[in-house]
Amino acid sequence: MKNKFIYPIFVTGLLFFTASCNEEYLQTEPTEFITQEQLADASANNPDLLKGTVSGIYSLMFQTETGGTTNHNDFGQKGYDIFSDMLSGDMALSSNTYNWYRNLADYQVTIDYTRNENYQVWRYYYRIIRSTNIVVQALGGNDAIPVNQENQYLMGQAKALRAYAYFYLTQFEVNGYDLSQPILPIYTDPAQQAQPKSSASDVYGLIVDDLTDAITLLDGFNRLTKTEINKYVAEGLLAYVYAAMGNNGDAKTLTNDIIASGGFPLTTTAELTGGFNNVNTPSWMWGVDLTPNQGLDLVSWWGQMDIFTYSYAFAGDRKVIDLNLYNSIPANDARKSQFSASSQLPINKFYDPNRIQGGQRVITTDYIYMRVDEIYLLNAETAAKSGDEVTARTSLKALLVNRIPDNSYVDGLSGQALLDEIYLQTRIELWGEGKSYLAMKRNQATINRGANHLFQAGVAVPYNDERLTFEIPQAEIQNNPFLNDQN
Repeated sequence: MKNKFIYPIFVTGLLFFTASCNEEYLQTEPTEFITQEQLADASANNPDLLKGTVSGIYSLMFQTETGGTTNHNDFGQKGYDIFSDMLSGDMALSSNTYNWYRNLADYQVTIDYTRNENYQVWRYYYRIIRSTNIVVQALGGNDAIPVNQENQYLMGQAKALRAYAYFYLTQFEVNGYDLSQPILPIYTDPAQQAQPKSSASDVYGLIVDDLTDAITLLDGFNRLTKTEINKYVAEGLLAYVYAAMGNNGDAKTLTNDIIASGGFPLTTTAELTGGFNNVNTPSWMWGVDLTPNQGLDLVSWWGQMDIFTYSYAFAGDRKVIDLNLYNSIPANDARKSQFSASSQLPINKFYDPNRIQGGQRVITTDYIYMRVDEIYLLNAETAAKSGDEVTARTSLKALLVNRIPDNSYVDGLSGQALLDEIYLQTRIELWGEGKSYLAMKRNQATINRGANHLFQAGVAVPYNDERLTFEIPQAEIQNNPFLNDQN
């Protein structure tokens, strides 16, 4: 049964308050709704007040126009999953009618800071940050440990969400990993004015601290819905952060714990072609249960990707698996059948269960943010990179059991050949789920686009090319005097 979320009136105030990332740091408190101080006082003894606020932050992840535009590619995290998959080269725009992704696929967006997509990315993630800062301050501030157990869980979720937003900004806005490089402004208090860029060391330090705190604060938290972040999701996020930093030993430890203690089974063979449309799938660690109440339709991930939804994919804007990647999948691999052999459309991976072309109008198929299969792959990758090839082969083989008839070839892999195979399996397994871009950066890979890309077909682009990262948007530079000479 679908869950229904009802948000208190002050959540509307929170969302109103976070409406502009370019102006929000000039305003210290909303005047139309409950104040920061009132929220802190009220929530000290009544966690339900802040529960609604945190639920409102989760809703930003799937609401439309949270990137500050009316564009039909502006619909929260899954919108940026498409952005990243296209930049990675693993998702090809094979036909184009409506132009929502034309300039991104053609590398025009990422070299022109006036393009709206740059604004969307910046504004969305800083809006999440702004909202989490309100919660953290209401619970006593960055160094506080709330006395109330429920408030501890809320603090853990808020810190994890803040870290999630900063981490994605480090990936989208920066094309390398230099700890001394100024990369992003840091905001940890809703009353802060405009800030200059902080060093990568400070930004990653905040992310690690937030997620470390979140894991501790969320210990024992039994969430009501997979929309909420629990301890294991926070561990998964921190593992991704450590892997991006090259701290592979700690990433391996965290992923080991999720595999051993999280209770999430691997996606089954049947589920691989089951539509990826139900948050109750046991392997899903984090996602959102979409219902008609959320009001999503054409402007959504499904409205861009699924031919069995009334969608741009159905009407002519086709997002398909890169032909080179498709050809690398063996014929006897269960994941080969996720895609059309003639068009490379993901017709058997992502779909509305009714399977009527153009059929689903109101979106009730769910969104996936994280599943345990990616944790096995990240465990294999970080184990191999930290010198533990036995664990790496074990985790990779565990994933492949339900994908291919014989996984024994993995036993003969070592060194770079093992790393290359893990990276390939990551790209195949997680196609369309927004993880290829992160893997490309971690593995310092070069994109080799296949022949089915409408734009830039055949081009080779290295992971640190300027064309693969977004620019600080024009509006932010104009409104933050510290960024005028830092972009």
